[in-house]
Amino acid sequence: MKRLSALEELLNYELPKHLIAQKLSDPRDACKLLVVHRDTGTLEDKCFYQIKEYVKPGDVLVLNNTKVLKARIKGRRKTGGAVEILLVRPLRDNVWECLLKPLRKIKTDEVLLLNGGAEVKLLERTERTAIVELGMSAQELDSYLDDWGEVPTPPYIRRKVPAEEYQTVFASKPGAVAAPTAGLHFTENLLQDLKNMGVKVTYVTLHVALGTFESLGSDWQEKSELHQETFFVSAETAKTVNEVKESGHSVFAVGTTVVRSLESAACDDGKLKAVFSDTSLFIKPGYNWKVVDKLVTNFHLPQTSLLLLVSSFATPELILKAYRHAIEEEYKFYSLGDAMLIL
Repeated sequence: MKRLSALEELLNYELPKHLIAQKLSDPRDACKLLVVHRDTGTLEDKCFYQIKEYVKPGDVLVLNNTKVLKARIKGRRKTGGAVEILLVRPLRDNVWECLLKPLRKIKTDEVLLLNGGAEVKLLERTERTAIVELGMSAQELDSYLDDWGEVPTPPYIRRKVPAEEYQTVFASKPGAVAAPTAGLHFTENLLQDLKNMGVKVTYVTLHVALGTFESLGSDWQEKSELHQETFFVSAETAKTVNEVKESGHSVFAVGTTVVRSLESAACDDGKLKAVFSDTSLFIKPGYNWKVVDKLVTNFHLPQTSLLLLVSSFATPELILKAYRHAIEEEYKFYSLGDAMLIL
């Protein structure tokens, strides 16, 4: 029988169900932090607030300030059947791509009645999604979602998560369908402590899309691109990161979304430029890293591109060792779980 490689083992790891986190630690920065040293292969068990021991004055912490939309809306058909819509991304004025249940039963041009009195019309179906026209302006939609929308949480979270729990404390740019989960562990006090130490804190915006949760599929090795996500790196952030790199200090990326933004905005010489664009960057073992020096990330689902990204940053062997250790030590996994710091 053929022996699995470390990467194959990692992609197919099995997690006991009781290790799937159902809520954030309280306070947020009291969760566990597994520190992974790439140079020695050693692992350290810490608390998240002890991240201050590893970030030095002059380093920069880059965070994703996207805000999760209350994008899940419930309603009914005129025939009385229940419907559920998850807004994914705007395509043009009043027209959105969305997930729609039950997709196959609803006819093109059918008007659906949403809770709160709003209406949407199905314009067309794709293989997995629907294109709908909303009967309201963008401003009216913001107000409507505040009143009637629900935060979409992953299906492995079995409780109804309060909207504020599934947002980072620095979320300010609405547009994501999922939280940038590595950022959930930071409190305002922890960020202030880091700033007081002389650590720079700056932001990118990447609106997390549904593709984040997609399984890789058997043909991932042939793929050179992933799902698209919209991101923004400001001139100010680019300048800060470039100055930190030039001074010999470290760039700490908080989460895989920040990695995707920074590496997508990097020139061949490693310099960061201001960008507002879409990225389909696929980071897997063999990728040539340009900007990121250290990585804060959560523990990810099997068979996802996120495992390939962290394996590329360290090695599949070291990440497999870290995941085995985390399971043995009963770390909590996935969106609301514990964190890893890869140095």
